Amino acid sequence: MTPSAPFTPLATSASGRRAPQVVGILGGMGPAAGADFVRLFVQACTDHMGALGIPVHDQAYPEHWLAQVPIPDRTAALHDTRPGAHQPADSMLQATGRLAALGARVVAIACNTAHAWHGLLQQRFPQMEVLHGVQEVVAGLARQQVRGVGLLATQGAYEAGLYQGELERCGIDCFVPDASERKLLMQGIYDGVKAGDFALARQRFEAVALALHQRHGVSILIMGCTEIPLALSVHAGLPELTLVNPSQVLAAALSRHAYRDVVPGSLAMVEGN
Repeated sequence: MTPSAPFTPLATSASGRRAPQVVGILGGMGPAAGADFVRLFVQACTDHMGALGIPVHDQAYPEHWLAQVPIPDRTAALHDTRPGAHQPADSMLQATGRLAALGARVVAIACNTAHAWHGLLQQRFPQMEVLHGVQEVVAGLARQQVRGVGLLATQGAYEAGLYQGELERCGIDCFVPDASERKLLMQGIYDGVKAGDFALARQRFEAVALALHQRHGVSILIMGCTEIPLALSVHAGLPELTLVNPSQVLAAALSRHAYRDVVPGSLAMVEGN
């Protein structure tokens, strides 16, 4: 490229090779989880480019937009289904509309409980593909022939049966905390992560994780709320457990969709990298 040549962030060839698709992330549930999802998505793109043999450089990453907007509490809305300002549907639809206006063709919902509204979002935006994170997680477990898992989630996700139904359809047993343990999880999410007290969150999450493991013998736990992995990581005091991070699974799925029309070697690096 000569200095006078026009700047092109991603090159396409005459053979029809295409740049990655524009993708969107519906965040704000909570903000820290949305920001962490972007980090996971960028890492997933790096890994995916490596697997495809695409040279990794700035211009090879997909255009991606994070809609980080205030969205009413999903668990509270599922508990109180009356119409009103406490319902998150309108805010989610508005944010998804903004992502569509920015050119996003595929959208990921950076909140497990918010998948209760997945069908509504997909119906209203048929021109976009709204990924179903819960289904992505369960499909991955089924491919690994997992027979039983423990589920850490919000009260809303439990009540809506978001994971239980999908797991049952795939023949995977799902073990959930009792009522008192669910209260501990909600304390860890709301008084812990959302309030910035990660030590409290980790203590609550670890206690419930160990209880499920000891009571049911499960060695795989789904961290079915985007706040949980922020405090409960593979470095926690749970060496005997495998922790599944749905955000990581969904970020990888979003990356695959972003690059699905890209042919290895078709992304050219430009000056200024």
